Amino acid sequence: MQTLVVLENPKDWDLHVPGVEVVAARSYLMEPRFSGATGCRVYNMCRSYRYQSLGYYVSLVGAARGHKPLPAISTIQDLKSRPIIRVVAQDLTEMIQHDLAHLRSLTFTLSIYFGFNVAKRYERISRALFNQFPAPFLRASFRFHAEDGWMLDSLRPIAMSEIPEVHDAFVRERAQEYFSRPRRLTPARKETRFDLAILRDEHEVNSPSDEKAIRRFVRAAESLDMAVELIDKDDYGRLAEFDALFIRETTSVNHHTFRFARRAAAEGLVVIDDPESILRCGNKVFLAELLERHSVPTPKTLIVSEDTAGTAGLAIGFPCIVKQPDSAFSHGVLKVGSEAEFAGATERLFKNSELLIVQEYLPTAFDWRVGVLDREPLYVCRYFMAGSHWQILDHSAAGDEVYGRVQTLALDGAPPEVVRLAVRAAKLIGDGLYGVDLKEVDGRIVVIEINDNPSIDGGFEDKVLGMELYERIMGTIVKRIEAMRGGE
Repeated sequence: MQTLVVLENPKDWDLHVPGVEVVAARSYLMEPRFSGATGCRVYNMCRSYRYQSLGYYVSLVGAARGHKPLPAISTIQDLKSRPIIRVVAQDLTEMIQHDLAHLRSLTFTLSIYFGFNVAKRYERISRALFNQFPAPFLRASFRFHAEDGWMLDSLRPIAMSEIPEVHDAFVRERAQEYFSRPRRLTPARKETRFDLAILRDEHEVNSPSDEKAIRRFVRAAESLDMAVELIDKDDYGRLAEFDALFIRETTSVNHHTFRFARRAAAEGLVVIDDPESILRCGNKVFLAELLERHSVPTPKTLIVSEDTAGTAGLAIGFPCIVKQPDSAFSHGVLKVGSEAEFAGATERLFKNSELLIVQEYLPTAFDWRVGVLDREPLYVCRYFMAGSHWQILDHSAAGDEVYGRVQTLALDGAPPEVVRLAVRAAKLIGDGLYGVDLKEVDGRIVVIEINDNPSIDGGFEDKVLGMELYERIMGTIVKRIEAMRGGE
């Protein structure tokens, strides 16, 4: 992907960075070689982004050309909106109070260059504001109020001419670092059609994909002419640089993964998992209502509040399962065998949620997992229970986690009824990538839950398809980018 730095006068930029072309704003807007170029990353450093100025048109026209302008036109508009800035400031209140607590003045000005400030102590808040309003150079003004403490008074983009001389060396260093950092996991041999970001946390214990699987996703993407960069939660402000986002970190609505999905979708990226899927799969109350409404067979299930929980255990029968709506990896899922255990379990879980799920306990040697992509079955596994435990993941008293074994089958080697029911259930969520968990008891097949962001680990879910599994997922992303661009 070609990288352009656009200014009114290229002479204002005397920093040479290999692979970065400095272009006059009028040239970018008027010359055919730029209007016909595809896949450009455009850093708009014009002096002003006011309405219908050159800077405004660089970002506006760049978006129309399918380029990736920074700042995006949506960021320019947001920076003009005091209500939006006020909402963002409220979300950062705790950070602002903490990071500015040492100041003894009534006002404070923070200059942000590519997400950094010259003082390292303000790096966290600088990155947070850059992530919310990605623009090369920003200036934030804070004011201290006796009752409310420090508050963000204003935030605006600034021109290079407004950067103090004493900051020049720092800005050069940050610019050099920003433009020179590797943009791919591995060096690309040639220019690629599209750029893919894979969001992951390399320190996550129960990551949806291990290192082997991540490498295979990268290889599959590169074989389809996509450059890949592995990103983390600090790269929120850079999403507009990419064509697609693939989330390989455990998702949750109250988590940065959901914010990434929403931001990426708003920026026009292809997103797996999309925010709607995260919302729908992330809460078992929603899933229970959805599956019941569409007559999808499930274990006997009740949604209870503190007022209605009293007789739910008896109504379902013991033993039964009590679930926190946002439970994951067997956390917040309890098996109870008596009224006393039920009362204790619900009392603990109601501290975190106003509603709980109470579900029939169906003992089986394994759960079916059917991977579904774009409304079609992708893979089938049997997830066996861990040791003598009732779940596939056993959290031992020593703090260790023990998984049951995994058996992967060809699609035609699994019961057709299991695959059909899984696809039917997944279609209620959307057209993303899902893992549908089912149980089979005495010929009765029921859906346990539908997961966005299902596990895909090297040597397990890919045991049958091998690289084809990764190529099909990456191929779906490419097809969606092409469709979004009208077949470009």
